Amino acid sequence: MKTLYFITSNKGKVLEAKNKFSKVDLEIVQKNLGYPEIQTDALEDVARYGVEQIREKFDQPFILEDAGLFIDAMEGFPGVFSSYVFHTIGCKGILRLMERIDENGRKACFRSVYAYSVPGRKPVLFVGECLGKISKNELGEDGFGYDPIFIPDGSSKTFAQMSVDEKNWFSHRGKSLQKLISYLKK
Repeated sequence: MKTLYFITSNKGKVLEAKNKFSKVDLEIVQKNLGYPEIQTDALEDVARYGVEQIREKFDQPFILEDAGLFIDAMEGFPGVFSSYVFHTIGCKGILRLMERIDENGRKACFRSVYAYSVPGRKPVLFVGECLGKISKNELGEDGFGYDPIFIPDGSSKTFAQMSVDEKNWFSHRGKSLQKLISYLKK
């Protein structure tokens, strides 16, 4: 079985990836190398920059992922700053910012970009999106990040109320991972 390194400190992302890769002959191994994230409007730019930084110190095939929550009523905020905002104000802070926003104004989109890197080749990006809305309260105990406040279209549950399989079926990350898996099978 071949190894594919997942450059991340997020164990939740690794669990989701291992779940999606369970039927593929690849072992996902978490490697926390850390890399600086540039300030930009596009997740793709963050992922490309991350690949460049990791390639300077690591010469094995790897994946990395950047994701963001884009809330319509807040003009796409927190977007590419989602991780920083989560660690600064968390779900409770987002809910406070949206207290006066009615049901129609709570639309949001989760976006994910996976970068696949093999030494000597141009990195390949895979994008996934999940449309949904922001709940009025935190709901559920599972998942990570904004999962307790995001309800995907087609569901009445937040990501934090779903099993890993169910979340992967709906999620932005599940969709971008599926594109990556399809690419690797070719």
